[in-house]
Amino acid sequence: MISSKIRLVILLTGCLSFCFTAYAQPSAKDGVLDLRQNDLDGEVELNGEWQFYWQQFVNPAAIPAKSDVRVQFPFLWNGYLLNGHKLPSFGYASYVLTIVMPKHTAPLRMSVPDVYCAYRLYLNGKLIASNGNATQGPDGFRAHWQYRAVDLPANTDTLRLVLHVSNFVHYRGGVKSPLALGPKAPMELARQRSEAIDLLLTGCLFMGGLFFLGLYIFGNRDKAVLMFSLYAIVYSYRIIGTDNYVLHSLFPDLNWYVAVRLEYMSLFAGIGIFGLYCRYLYPADSNKKVIAAITIVCFVFTGISLFFPAYYFSQLVNPFLVVMVFCLVYVPYLYIKAWRLKRPGSIYSLASSLALMGVFAISLLHYWNIVPQLQLLSFIGYISFFFLQSLVLSHRVSFVLTRARHEAEQGLVAKSEFLSTMSHEIRTPLNSVIGIGHLLLENDPRPDQQAQLQTMIFSANNLLGIVNDILDYNKIEAGMVTFENIPTDLPAIARNIVNSLATIAQDKAIDLRLNIDSELDFMVNADPTRIAQVLTNLVHNAIKFTNTGEVLVTLGLKKRSETELTVRFGVRDTGIGISLKNQALIFDRFTQADSSTSRSFGGTGLGLAISKRLLELQDSQLHLESEEGKGAYFYFDQIFAPGGQSLMVAAPAGQAPANPAAFSGLSILLVEDNILNVMVVQTFLKRRGAVIDVAGNGQEALAMLDTSKHRLILMDLHMPVMDGYEAARRIRAKGITIPIIALTANLPQDIQDEVHAAGIDDIVVKPFLPDELYRKVLHYVS
Repeated sequence: MISSKIRLVILLTGCLSFCFTAYAQPSAKDGVLDLRQNDLDGEVELNGEWQFYWQQFVNPAAIPAKSDVRVQFPFLWNGYLLNGHKLPSFGYASYVLTIVMPKHTAPLRMSVPDVYCAYRLYLNGKLIASNGNATQGPDGFRAHWQYRAVDLPANTDTLRLVLHVSNFVHYRGGVKSPLALGPKAPMELARQRSEAIDLLLTGCLFMGGLFFLGLYIFGNRDKAVLMFSLYAIVYSYRIIGTDNYVLHSLFPDLNWYVAVRLEYMSLFAGIGIFGLYCRYLYPADSNKKVIAAITIVCFVFTGISLFFPAYYFSQLVNPFLVVMVFCLVYVPYLYIKAWRLKRPGSIYSLASSLALMGVFAISLLHYWNIVPQLQLLSFIGYISFFFLQSLVLSHRVSFVLTRARHEAEQGLVAKSEFLSTMSHEIRTPLNSVIGIGHLLLENDPRPDQQAQLQTMIFSANNLLGIVNDILDYNKIEAGMVTFENIPTDLPAIARNIVNSLATIAQDKAIDLRLNIDSELDFMVNADPTRIAQVLTNLVHNAIKFTNTGEVLVTLGLKKRSETELTVRFGVRDTGIGISLKNQALIFDRFTQADSSTSRSFGGTGLGLAISKRLLELQDSQLHLESEEGKGAYFYFDQIFAPGGQSLMVAAPAGQAPANPAAFSGLSILLVEDNILNVMVVQTFLKRRGAVIDVAGNGQEALAMLDTSKHRLILMDLHMPVMDGYEAARRIRAKGITIPIIALTANLPQDIQDEVHAAGIDDIVVKPFLPDELYRKVLHYVS
């Protein structure tokens, strides 16, 4: 039995033998290529022994004497040992070949590649192709590289080719690539396919480079993205400007000296830029000195290509091959290292390096004339490489964006926590300021003192409003706003707002009026807090920006059905008005119509932005009609479901107990660690006859609580030793059902879940007005 390894070796040997046999082509001998046994159904390269005439342009019309020199075509003469002397790069020569043709009927074509660096090709004494101007000296010489294809005459039994080649600019002289002969249609199709591949690949690289350049300019300025974009743009020239020289076919008059510089510069600069790309892609893994050395060499060679004659920079290719081979080894090593360290996208980098090694290997072997161009394989390799590198950068950009989003989310959380903390810290002293102000107002102050106390309370309330606006907008941005849907008395809300702001309007000698549609005599399902917030913002703004005249608040029923009704809320003033160009601006956050308005009237500029967003979240829009100097009209329409209860008579707002002894004998346990707040609450309630016991923290409250005595607990939530949540949980764990009201500087929607879970019955938000505290206490002890 033959082992599997032996069978594999035999199979591979057979395949290789078949390949070499299948692609074996006839070769010229002694200046003659005999094709009589070839049916010319495929392309034949005119390789083999050609006659070579150094420093001679033989007469193409006459049969020259046979040369003593035979060369293996394609042949570069520089460095060739002739008569004991090495031939220089500069010079001229003739190549002669006779082709014995078979009988053929199909049209034939001959392809002529570029040579170093100008030529004339004669067939049977007739000039059929040329590039540049081939001369016997530098005078009049003109280099040019361009693919040529020539249709051959039919029914010709012998072809005598004479090729005049001259070079006075390049370090190479002679012919690098073979001429080819074959059927016209397949050769024409092959050339078109080759040009199409080059154009497609060039377009892909160039557009991809522009895309990543735009991503860098308008993105996060990642230098790896910039280097890759420059590399793709630079290297796209090598696809269209070398080998097949498609660019030279598109622009036949392209200056050779410009084109050859671009060809070499794109090679040298491309490798240097790619080295920098690897450096910025994996900065922690790449060796800075190695990358610096590669970059310096590449850009020095690029500078030489830009400023020195072609003879000098064209000699740099061979030493530069050392750099390329080193890169072929170093780049996979770097990517393997990055992959082992689990860098973002490193698996794609590693796969792309394998594709790049394949492309460079084909390029080097083709450069040394070991293998043909293998354009399709190179195309697949290039596309694979750039696609995988695009995945690397896409993954990198995605990783950066994900990290930035995570950091932004953490920042939002930190901002929310900071604002919540600051809210608590600001509200706590404000509670003392506002509370003590109200206490002093109840002590019959002198008229001048009363005015000063009212100013102090007004200023404190303004500060509270600013804090509330900032917190509200933060919650709207974070998507944490929730809406209630409970039976709501819209006329009562409007009356309360107008009554609460009437004093401010009176101080400015402004009429504040309310007009409610008589048909609006029923409850609706709505969020009363948010409606009041929006309407308060609009009315307060109208008063603030009106110096004379009036502010009119209107509620009108626009449409009504059994399932829904539409109400229009409007606020019209006779104030300063808003110009047309500033009407959209005022709805932006932290913005007023102009800086002078901000200086004159103050404010954060958040009120309208908050109102607009709250309405949008409820599928409504805030509209504005205004003319500068003639007032403004803000209005919005909102759709509600009927609340099921008629309002025959508007219910008055809840009021505090008028009886000074309403809480007489009522024992309340106050749990509060802030001395000023203790003083404020004690004074408020003692004036109504309540008996107050004070605990400094939750642990003291548990020890002091007497169920036979205390009928209500007022509990601060944030205290040392034991906070209000834990104290409430322990009270409820003992089966005690005494009502607990939380006194907190936190907003209710922030803590409602925790409050409910702890068994706390209600919340009073600091700073609170005396009436609000009275109503809550009265509700739970009645």
